[in-house]
Amino acid sequence: MDEPLLRMVDAVSFAVPDLDAGLDFYVGRLGHELAWRDDELGQAGLRCPDTDTEIVLSTTMGAEPSWLVRSADEAAAAVVGAGGSLISPPRDIPVGRVAVVADPFGNRLVLVDLSKGRYRTGSDGSVVGVDPDPETS
Repeated sequence: MDEPLLRMVDAVSFAVPDLDAGLDFYVGRLGHELAWRDDELGQAGLRCPDTDTEIVLSTTMGAEPSWLVRSADEAAAAVVGAGGSLISPPRDIPVGRVAVVADPFGNRLVLVDLSKGRYRTGSDGSVVGVDPDPETS
């Protein structure tokens, strides 16, 4: 392998009962800034001031890190080939692809690639589209 598989922590998700309650706490009380919100997915992304890593509030996922990889498909295959296991096969998401694997010790790794780009948002933070990443276009 030419470079390490896991490039950086893309996001850390937190389970919330609903987005408004989560936003009230993390934005309204803890001061984080809304980066994007997708009610269809039941997720909202919040900025952390000293990093590109986001906090993702989710009504459908538990608390876990998401790792940025160059290709979710290739990364999942590499983890399985190295002795890990596939939990959820690679699938499309609005900004790219995602897969969930486990290392041989049972640690879940959410593998995300941003092959389709980054969210474009309206003035209220709602997702209105995806802007292609100039490096991958």
